[in-house]
This record gives sequence, C-alpha cells and structure tokens, in this order.
Amino acid sequence: MTTSPHPLVVQARRLAAEVLAPQAERVDQEGVPAGSIEAIKKSGLLGVNAPVAYGGSGAPNSVAREIAEILAGACCSTWFVQTQHYTPVLTLARSELPARERLLGKLATGELLSGVAYAHLRRYPQVPVRAVPKRGGWRFHGTVPWYTGWGLNDVMLLAGVTDADEVVFAFTEAEPQSGLKASAPMRLAALTAARTVSLHLDGLWIPDDNVALHAPYETWAAGDRPKPTNASPAVFGVAESALSLLDQDDATTKALRLRLDRVRRQAYALADHPAPHEHMEERLALKTKAYGLLRKATTAAVVAGGGRSLDLDNRAQRLAREALFLLVQGQTAEVRQAHLDSLSAAS
Repeated sequence: MTTSPHPLVVQARRLAAEVLAPQAERVDQEGVPAGSIEAIKKSGLLGVNAPVAYGGSGAPNSVAREIAEILAGACCSTWFVQTQHYTPVLTLARSELPARERLLGKLATGELLSGVAYAHLRRYPQVPVRAVPKRGGWRFHGTVPWYTGWGLNDVMLLAGVTDADEVVFAFTEAEPQSGLKASAPMRLAALTAARTVSLHLDGLWIPDDNVALHAPYETWAAGDRPKPTNASPAVFGVAESALSLLDQDDATTKALRLRLDRVRRQAYALADHPAPHEHMEERLALKTKAYGLLRKATTAAVVAGGGRSLDLDNRAQRLAREALFLLVQGQTAEVRQAHLDSLSAAS
C-alpha cells in the first residue's frame, strides 16, 4: 500500500522541477531572482509549519523536512533564503505578544517573507547586538555578522541581549532605515547568490508591538541548544542531487544511497524524539556521518564528471561548493568539535 505525498510536497517537487533546478547554475552566478521568491510566496510552502487558524498548513515535521530536501537539492541558494522564514513563523506561533496577531497571518500565507538575525546569540557571553529599552520600544546597537536574503526579504526577526541578560526578538523592515545599514553583499565560495550581508545597528528603534519574544537568555538557550545538533535535511537533499548525477547501476552509487538512507532514517527518528535534550552524542554522531556521506556523494559527482566538473556552469561543482557551505551552516562550538573529532578518528 502506498501513501499519497502531502500536497505541499507535490508543490515543492513542481517548483523544484519547473523553476529552481533549470536555472540553478545561473542563479549560483547571478543571484536568487525576485521571480523565484514570488513563486515560493505563492506556493504555500512558507506556511508549512504555521497554524491552520492563521492560514498555514500545520503540517508535520516530516513534511517540512521533505520539502527542505527537495528545494535544497534543486537550488541550495534559494532554499537558504526561504528557510530563514520558518523560525519567525514558529516564534510567533508560540508567542502571546501582540506581534502574533499582526504578523503571523501575513507570514503564514506568504504575503511577507522574513529573514532572521539571531545566530549571533550563540556567541554569548559575547554580545554582538545589545537591546536597550527606549520609550515604548527597544533600541538595538551592534553588528549582525550574517544576514541572508537582503533585498529579497520583506521583514526580519532581529535579536539582541539586554543588560539584564535577557533576549529580545523583534520584527522590523528588511531595508535601510534610521539606525540600520547593510554592508555590500558578501562574495562567498558558495551561496553568494543568497545575498548575505552584515548589518550595522546604530540605535535602530523597534516598537514594543513588534516584539515576538522577551525572555531570560538561559531560557532561550536551553531551547535552542538541541536544534543545531540534528542533521539538516538540506544535507540529504544536496547529497541526493549529487548521487543522481552518477550511474545508478554502479556499485558505488548503490552503496552510498543505502548508507545515506540509513543515516537519514536514524537522524530523523531522533529529530522527532519527544525529549530534544536527550541522545545528544548520538545526534551529533549522525550529523557528522551525514556530513561524511555528503562529502563522498559530491566528490563522486565531481570525479565522475571529470574535467567538465571544473566549469562554473557544471552542476557537480556547484553541489560540491554547496556541500562546503552546509558543513558550517548553523555551526556551534559543540557541533564544530564533534565534526573535527570525527574527522580525526576517520584518519
């Protein structure tokens, strides 16, 4: 007995086949176009994890993961821009502050696309961005080292730390404004197309009505810590795309796909475990195994392509560079050390 795929998975496959994959090499060199973002907004995919009551789909995590695999495998740059959106949606869905009623519906339906500027919180006790209460709102000072989707996102969810060691997450327009200035887009070895910049904050004021979360830092950090330890669906999506370039009857291809499927099942089972703080070592071990298989799959695609793989218009080398990006995307000190330890043990 077969189960029909979720409608959003069908939509993701159509979007990948018709819009993302055919232009992925050009996007890699020229940047994610506004047309791709509009197609994603209209697709319903931005509301995959949003409550039905606000116009979302309320789909299970398994659907969200499959969508991520499909989009990342088709065009990792476009996937990376749109995947920023899901944290703001979940933050508002769990919030009891006024911003929920004003913004969640617009994010759930794709009327607005949101970026995120909060990864710097993981540097604590360093505080790259300070939040200071000011006349019915907050002023933000400091530098956001990485912000993806500049010029493509409508709004951003910005986070800072207060003098009382609390975190404040608040929405503001993703555009130049008083107290907010963006750098030139960064030139990166991979995903330059995703339009990543740094943000300089010089007293940017955001009203209380735009605050989505205000909590002690330790409370937020306790909930955040398990997230980077789980294997990213994008890793499996890019690896699958690399394997699709190989001879499907070759023993190497079959062996790599079997190993990839096994690690995926194990990693997703732990991601769905009801106690996210348990089995941390096992989660990290599976994450590093996934990295290893990603490296093997993309290397195999480059080797199989021969000299043609060095052409910037070649799919295999694009996937190999995207794999390099995924090795450090969302990296924490804990993830970095586990990965380095695994590489040392492998040698």
